[in-house]
Amino acid sequence: MSLTRTFLPMLGHTRGNRDAATCHFKCGNACAKDVCNTSTNTYFRDIADTALSRRSILGIGAAASAALVIGVDTRSAPVAHADTIIAPNGGSKLRFTAIAPVPRNRDAMTVPEGYDWAPIIRWGDPLFNHAPKFNIAKQSAKRQAGQFGYNNDYLNVIVDKYSGRSGVLVANHEYTNEDLMFDPQWFEANKAEAARIAMAAHGFSVVEVKRAKSGGPWSYIRGGERNRRITATTVFAIDGPAAGSALLQTTSDPTGRKVLGTLNNCAGGTTPWGTVLSGEENFNQYFRGTGSATDARYGIADEATERGWEDVDARFSARNPGYKNEANRFGWIVEIDPQNPDSVPVKHTALGRFKHEGANVRIADDKRVVAYSGDDERFDYVYKFVSAKKYRRGDRRHNMTLLSAGDLYVARFSGNSPAPEIDGSAAVPADGSFDGTGTWLPLVKDGASMIQGMSVEEVLIYTRLAGDKAGATKMDRPEDVEPSPVTGKLYIALTNNTQRNTAGKASVDEANPRTRNRDGHVIELTERNNDATATEFSWNILLVAGDPATDKSTYFSGYPKEKVSPISCPDNLAFDSKGNLWISTDGQPGTIGYCDALHKVTLNGEERGKVEQFLAVPAGAETCGPLVHDRDGSVFVSVQHPGEGGTFNEPISFFPDYVKTAGKTKRGEVYGPRPSVVQVFTDTKGRGSRK
Repeated sequence: MSLTRTFLPMLGHTRGNRDAATCHFKCGNACAKDVCNTSTNTYFRDIADTALSRRSILGIGAAASAALVIGVDTRSAPVAHADTIIAPNGGSKLRFTAIAPVPRNRDAMTVPEGYDWAPIIRWGDPLFNHAPKFNIAKQSAKRQAGQFGYNNDYLNVIVDKYSGRSGVLVANHEYTNEDLMFDPQWFEANKAEAARIAMAAHGFSVVEVKRAKSGGPWSYIRGGERNRRITATTVFAIDGPAAGSALLQTTSDPTGRKVLGTLNNCAGGTTPWGTVLSGEENFNQYFRGTGSATDARYGIADEATERGWEDVDARFSARNPGYKNEANRFGWIVEIDPQNPDSVPVKHTALGRFKHEGANVRIADDKRVVAYSGDDERFDYVYKFVSAKKYRRGDRRHNMTLLSAGDLYVARFSGNSPAPEIDGSAAVPADGSFDGTGTWLPLVKDGASMIQGMSVEEVLIYTRLAGDKAGATKMDRPEDVEPSPVTGKLYIALTNNTQRNTAGKASVDEANPRTRNRDGHVIELTERNNDATATEFSWNILLVAGDPATDKSTYFSGYPKEKVSPISCPDNLAFDSKGNLWISTDGQPGTIGYCDALHKVTLNGEERGKVEQFLAVPAGAETCGPLVHDRDGSVFVSVQHPGEGGTFNEPISFFPDYVKTAGKTKRGEVYGPRPSVVQVFTDTKGRGSRK
């Protein structure tokens, strides 16, 4: 990997200020490469093209629990309070006046008047008594394995049942940015150790937390009994119908049932039985592939990777004998038990393999568990899994087996408007809304494959190809898929797809109605009779995102456009206690020119579709892992990749410490951009902007 921006493929090709470094480190420059889904979804390609006959495929391998964050004492940092543009919202105990959008180069957290913020835990903070304090001049893989990882995304605290003042925090760590983590001269001389540090900075952090009283701020317990780091080298078990498949076997694991590590974990969810699920998203960028059609469908190329991990660990290259299947062992939903630091985390093959953004669980009326997930790629699909066994209240051991077997479905959407009305402009159809019906198409049902020519294990390992053959609807980067804990309705964040309706690519449809959809949209889906196990559903588009001041194609369920906050690139979703939807964004700097943000959206009544911006993150950062505790008057977010676009020696952000001695050390501390968990709370001390 080069630490010079000269070699960033997206440099000069991103819109606005969505920096090429984000494309490079986060998703391996996916937008600079060919679309993975080239299927027509009307027929299955012939065997010579896809190598998907049974012989050729087998030959290849011959919530409900709310998230909360934790606290660590730190020095004051700048906060900006933007001018208000919208009247205070109602219907929630978390009352605020929406802030104005923040220019993309502003290096400050921005929160509403009456609120303050503080960083709670940062990259490098020690989790164990033996782990040293973070010192960038002395960083090593061993040190990082005992410290909070890099680029935290999903976050949650599971509060201890009878206490209310103790619990355990879980955060995943999506990816690393070596441009910001390492001095360039040190990196060039220590590439192998830098790779090992990066491996240790991936995965999960599990940390015990405490607070003085209910509703008060949380702090983490260094050396807590449940504290744990899970990294790219932690042992995971593989379970489900594909466990043991020849397609999952390697020289290191001839059983096909044990794999080292988890990579590029993005969104997640907490199960009703208290475990945490997370999706392995852009795993393709870590592996050198074989050049096969199956690798190509997942974006795995037969070329040296930018990260160069294959030079440190043989399993990251399919060219190394015995490791042709290693990449097949990633792209799963993983489940970890945060209550037991000695437990073996699991990769669930029953939920299929693709670029999972995350997974969120709903318990159906018949007590089966239903898990929803989006495949975060242009023109890929939305999925759901229905467990074979039923949920038993209070039987945690049994419930931890529910994701090991069941039925897997992929979604097909149908619009109800005449085709000429869906012309790519996102003009609202004559019936007043973008809506229609849909079907969950079975891929695996009652333990059998529903896809001709593919076995169950093939469907689960090459789920994208099974979705192609089933005829699923190609979506505009389906990311977080969240069921409302109040209504049971499903909400799907479609982040964007600038190739929609372009030459040789899928045309518009009513579920994806905008040509070159740079700003994304959100779909609301209602399953038949509100039954999570149903195979039929209705749907409508809640909002077509963008800045209504400059974009006529925006839509907010009929709510007046001049009264909404601009919003672009919806990513992670959350709900408050009243059932309002909260949306965090990933890409606003590059589309509408504002810092990424967290927005509240009213879902019911006369104000349905009203978007109100609550906060904005600093320059170069993304808003992740939103948590809304409106009863406590608190909101929490992961501030991911602050300062991305800068370098170690020339940072563009100093979040969260704001001491401008970047790349230097003082008393063993580092001052520069550090991914962090942030708590926003009522400003009872009147500290104002703390500038």
